[in-house]
Amino acid sequence: MSSYQLSHLKQLEAEAIYILRETAAQFENPALLFSGGKDSIVMAHLAYKAFHPARLPFPLVHVDTGHNFNETMEFRDYYVDKIGARLVVGSVQESIDKGDVQEETGLDASRNALQTTTLLNTIEEHGYDACLGGGRRDEEKARAKERFFSHRDDFGQWDPKNQRPELWNLFNGRKRQGETFRVFPLSNWTEMDIWQYIRAEKIELPSLYFAAERECLERNGVILAISEFVQPREGETVEKKSIRFRTMGDATITGAIESVATDYDAIVDEVAAARQTERGNRTDDKRSETSMEDRKKEGYF
Repeated sequence: MSSYQLSHLKQLEAEAIYILRETAAQFENPALLFSGGKDSIVMAHLAYKAFHPARLPFPLVHVDTGHNFNETMEFRDYYVDKIGARLVVGSVQESIDKGDVQEETGLDASRNALQTTTLLNTIEEHGYDACLGGGRRDEEKARAKERFFSHRDDFGQWDPKNQRPELWNLFNGRKRQGETFRVFPLSNWTEMDIWQYIRAEKIELPSLYFAAERECLERNGVILAISEFVQPREGETVEKKSIRFRTMGDATITGAIESVATDYDAIVDEVAAARQTERGNRTDDKRSETSMEDRKKEGYF
């Protein structure tokens, strides 16, 4: 890796660590949203570096849809134990059982939209006043509108037209009673930055990020891995292909790509040549052109 790349990554690392420390300093009860995906793993890694040798000053919070990849859940528990963090889990299934949300029905039903209510309930239950997220501005056009310190009203809602200016790395965490913030330390990172940093730091990831022969099917133009949550329908064919995942999420909506990239170097080369964003294989983002922004306005990540 060139000295320029290392310098660039160090600048991004320093910025993220500064924001993590600012969050711990400005807020009374922050939390780090942890999905078990690469971005949240990088953010947890940065937090570990920011506060080591002390324990993380906030818990890792996972909103569990109940339809996660087994590999993701196993890695989540392993990683939390490895860094000595505290884990808090918000369960979509519990939200359904309590009647807080109603599960979707139909062929393409998903629990993804239900995460918003579970997240907001978890924030309220534990009194979190700021939640650190791994969102990046290059992922999706709605996320490109986000500030580092993203204000939420007392209903947990986001107003993209009413955001605070952020000049000279001055971040305003002032809030009224009941208001909260989402904080995004990785805002200025790209997918390529993430992978180059993972390679440079030798960060462990779930095996699903690396290409392997897996049983899968194609549905609505998206490659889905066969699991207890994804089974073939009439007319669908199960095949074995060399695939990997660029993003991690609910197994029912997260698509894979055909790939032979089995190590960090090969993935970096593959990302450099990609012409589709990593969320291009997320079926939830294809429901409408504004699906992500609509969910964010309601209080989603």
